[in-house]
Amino acid sequence: MQLTGSQVLVECLKEQGVDTIFGYPGGSVLNIYDELYRHQDEIKHILTSHEQGASHAADGYARSTGKVGVCLATSGPGATNLVTGIATAYMDSVPIVAITGNVTVNLLGKDSFQEVDIAGITMPITKHNFIVKDVNRLADTLRRAFEIAQTGRPGPVLVDIAKDVTANKTEYTKADIKKVERIKETITDDDISIALQMIKEAKKPMIFVGGGAVISDAEKELKEFVKKVDAPVTDTLMGKGAFDGEDSYYTGMLGMHGTKTANLSVTECDLLITIGARFSDRVTGNASKFAKNAKILQIDIDPAEINKNVLAYHSVIGDIKEVLTVLNEKIEQHDNKEWIDHVMEMKDKFPLKYNHEVLTGPYILEKLYDVTNGDAIVTTEVGQHQMWASQFYKYKKPRTFITSGGLGTMGYGLGACIGAKVGNPEKIVVNIAGDGCFRMNMNEIATAARYNIPIIQIVFNNHVLGMVRQWQTLFYGQRYSQTTLNDGVDFVKLAEAMGAKAYRITKREEVEDVLKEAIALNQPVVIDCMIPSDDKVWPMVAPGAAIEEVFTEEDLEKNK
Repeated sequence: MQLTGSQVLVECLKEQGVDTIFGYPGGSVLNIYDELYRHQDEIKHILTSHEQGASHAADGYARSTGKVGVCLATSGPGATNLVTGIATAYMDSVPIVAITGNVTVNLLGKDSFQEVDIAGITMPITKHNFIVKDVNRLADTLRRAFEIAQTGRPGPVLVDIAKDVTANKTEYTKADIKKVERIKETITDDDISIALQMIKEAKKPMIFVGGGAVISDAEKELKEFVKKVDAPVTDTLMGKGAFDGEDSYYTGMLGMHGTKTANLSVTECDLLITIGARFSDRVTGNASKFAKNAKILQIDIDPAEINKNVLAYHSVIGDIKEVLTVLNEKIEQHDNKEWIDHVMEMKDKFPLKYNHEVLTGPYILEKLYDVTNGDAIVTTEVGQHQMWASQFYKYKKPRTFITSGGLGTMGYGLGACIGAKVGNPEKIVVNIAGDGCFRMNMNEIATAARYNIPIIQIVFNNHVLGMVRQWQTLFYGQRYSQTTLNDGVDFVKLAEAMGAKAYRITKREEVEDVLKEAIALNQPVVIDCMIPSDDKVWPMVAPGAAIEEVFTEEDLEKNK
């Protein structure tokens, strides 16, 4: 069957089961958009306000559904506007396929209008990328892109297509897409035996869960493993929800803004079983002092992560779900009651605290948890609000906390929120932002309003860049250089102007009713919450310090 390149592209998307694309049209992708118009009953296109919003939406769609997210942009600035979103997905191992148009083949390399080497630009931030100059290679390239994005450790793949390729014709044959197999051939009997022996010898084991456990859908296997090892659990920002945040064995997040219990337990443990985590500097603090009393058993799909940041005593390479399945089959039941009791005593001694006298971010998040029964999908921007969202909303299921962990992308959350809601229309989806982050991509409220995508955007409005201000307060002598946002921007009026319903909250008593009304409306809502400028995220580990040196506001006052 003879088809144009644009027709081939759409047929390949249908082969892959793609139901939604996020994008923005332009000259070099007009043929593709013309074909999408003909297939709008099969593939929904969401026109975002900016290409960066499209890449973040594809990312949020992918993280929340486990499927590949797809975004589409034209050449030149359209393509470069995707870069931050692609880098965000790369750092957090998110499977997206970014499709860009380019100038015709005869104009490539001639500084043509809106020409850019997007493949060269994105080479360091993609698993792989392709430039398609021959229509006969288009179908196989697209199929390969989707395969690469999903195989092993997921990540973004870019496919750049010359405009004349989208118009030229080729023979197209429908292909049956094979299910991507989990990596388990790397799991050896010897590695499993050593791991089992390490667990058997441990008196104070600790389980440390990262985003890999979420990606591999290992929730059930992880829960069984935790109970058999009889060990307390901590996680990373990306690992939230892989293990139930309401479980008694859960100690909270690890690292710079982790709980005292988690940080001290990892420092005291004699075995740290690390499952799908990459030992980010935000987790380890001073890496030379990290888990100094423990042997580290690292389980990961990517061998490049072993010994990269922290030396492991032993490792098992393979898909997390598959490795845990093997371990669960062979492991004996352990009993570490004395150690568990000690850790639980620390949990009672070092609870998370906040000021209950005024309206605060933690209070709003606790109310959100109550109103949603802990079943919402929560996306975030980056900063204090992100840390509070990780601390005070308890994630019971994987793929319910969606945030930029590796790149730390301000402006990420709103696009991701739209993508997550499109992928999960039956779920309540809420984006938590600071006022600084909200300014960066608040134009995507217009996108939500255009399609009546019923997201809830909560803005923690403290009129400052809160996390930077916190560092300036603690480490820079209270010199607040360019972090005060004391202008007259009115987010309620802005939201209403873009077609959303908006509320402003100034006191605690208003929170619950506004949240309930926002959910009941089933339309895009912005809630502007006025909180104090100097609220801080506690606990904290100072940059360069060991995680055992974690301190709270009370500790700071005592030291003064």
